[in-house]
Amino acid sequence: MDRNQATGLFLISALLLVYLFFFSPKAEPEKNKAQAPTTATTAAQPTAAPALAPEVKLDSAAGPARSLELKNPELTLTFSTQGGRVVAVRLNNYKTFFGKPLDLFDAQSARYNTKLTTIGGQTVDFASLNFQAGAPTATADGGQQLAFTAPVGGGTVTQTYTLPKTGYEVKYNLKLNGVATTQPLAFSFVDNVRQTEQDIKQNRNHTTINHYLASDDHGALAEASEKPEEVKITSPIKWAADKHDFFVAGFIADSQPFANGTFNSTVNLADSTFIKTLSTTLALPAADVTSPAGGQYRFFFGPNQFNLLKDVAPNFDRNVYLGWGLFRWVNRFVVLPVFNFLQQYISSYGVIILLLVVLIKLVTWPLTYKTYESQARMKVLKPELDEIKAKYPDDQVKSQQETMKLYTQFGVSPLSGCVPTLLTLPILFAMFQFFPNAIELRQQPFLWAHDLSTYDNPILLPFTLPYLGNHISLFTVLMTISTLFMTYQSNQMNTAAMQGPMKFYSYLMPLVFFFVLNSFAAGLTWYYLVSNVVTLAQQALTRSFVDDTKIRAQLEANKVKNKDKKPGGFQARLAEAMKTAQEREAQAKKPGKA
Repeated sequence: MDRNQATGLFLISALLLVYLFFFSPKAEPEKNKAQAPTTATTAAQPTAAPALAPEVKLDSAAGPARSLELKNPELTLTFSTQGGRVVAVRLNNYKTFFGKPLDLFDAQSARYNTKLTTIGGQTVDFASLNFQAGAPTATADGGQQLAFTAPVGGGTVTQTYTLPKTGYEVKYNLKLNGVATTQPLAFSFVDNVRQTEQDIKQNRNHTTINHYLASDDHGALAEASEKPEEVKITSPIKWAADKHDFFVAGFIADSQPFANGTFNSTVNLADSTFIKTLSTTLALPAADVTSPAGGQYRFFFGPNQFNLLKDVAPNFDRNVYLGWGLFRWVNRFVVLPVFNFLQQYISSYGVIILLLVVLIKLVTWPLTYKTYESQARMKVLKPELDEIKAKYPDDQVKSQQETMKLYTQFGVSPLSGCVPTLLTLPILFAMFQFFPNAIELRQQPFLWAHDLSTYDNPILLPFTLPYLGNHISLFTVLMTISTLFMTYQSNQMNTAAMQGPMKFYSYLMPLVFFFVLNSFAAGLTWYYLVSNVVTLAQQALTRSFVDDTKIRAQLEANKVKNKDKKPGGFQARLAEAMKTAQEREAQAKKPGKA
């Protein structure tokens, strides 16, 4: 590598490290901008996960609380007549990483509740009411319906749940008959999230509350934050959702938006049962639930899958974190369509990732070719560059000036080697968000990896190392070895090679990324392993098309053509800066100058 390529490599590596540590696990920047005028965020002292409210004593005349169940192929919903609410949700087609049934929540971990205040000032807590319920009834489309009714203040409260024949959406109708109220009802949900995935840190850092405003703005609590956080929304809200890494529990307003909302998250690192506690309070407009049709709402209990969520509600697919800005665009409109197309015909997701690499490499091959062509030009100019270094061994400024002059004469741009690589960065960064958040990879085995959505750990350590953990990912080891080999080959190919610290840095970076990526999704490290192998094959093939003799002839022709040409653009500005620096240095060396 020459100095310019080394600078490009340094900038790319620095950008990647900054992105990994500061941007990738956090909420999108535009979210904060979107909710700035309507939200307030406050920090609180760390607290333990809030305990669920104790069961209240029911009116004995109403009889004991009963449990009822609605079930379809995807969901098993358990209801209680106490509060007329959903108390447990099981996703029938999923298991935890540890092989247990996947309960999105149950009576021990979470609780819904609704409160209303009558005109007379009486507060009615649904949890204190024992609703009457009959047996589930069939709907015209083959689904099931369950209605709960309780007397309140001379009227009645009716809650009706409708589970379709298939699917993850549950229709919910709340209607007040003859109950006088003008204040919004308070709907609350406390969710103590259990660990369902192998990596508890990733599981926690991917758990948050997302919300979507009626004004088409999306917001969320910070995913990776371990500090207590509270966000208050004072404008209408279309939906809110608890995102559990790969699964979602959402509440959607269909008739009228929620009037306002408050969202909280807390983490107690000493709690080994619950990884994070999410708390949501939403205001249901009184005019909506007292209307003849009642308030129309929907629950969504299901997988956090982009193609499924995009049809649930406006921007509900934002629960799948695909990065921010350009990186989200690349994932949504480039990576996802290709990935979805391949999975229609191929069952192995490891093979799908391999083919995804090949397709991306084919599309970006023109950029790769330009990079290699630039390296070949620098190789051909090696004698002239060595001559300049030998002529000005102690004058760095003069050496750089002559080098820039040489580039101008031969028509070589010092940035041509790194610009094509920079243009591929959006895909590079997009992959860091796609693989850890793609539920399609969850519990999909490939080779020795049992789950491509988390790290492979064929090597377990009897101790824990900083930044590395207590395991070694074999995919990451192989990726690191292939990267070191690519670095070695690149340094050998570029006769204008780096020396000293810069050469050491080129070998150090792959080792740094080994520690960074050791706990990343196996799908990601497998992707980069394949990418390295394909890149090596591309370089070998490209070399057969690049003739050093022809390049030398082209450069000599450029030299004749540009004989009297002066540096322009970036090179001119760089040369001027070097000249100014040289003049200052000469001025400083004059007698009498400090």
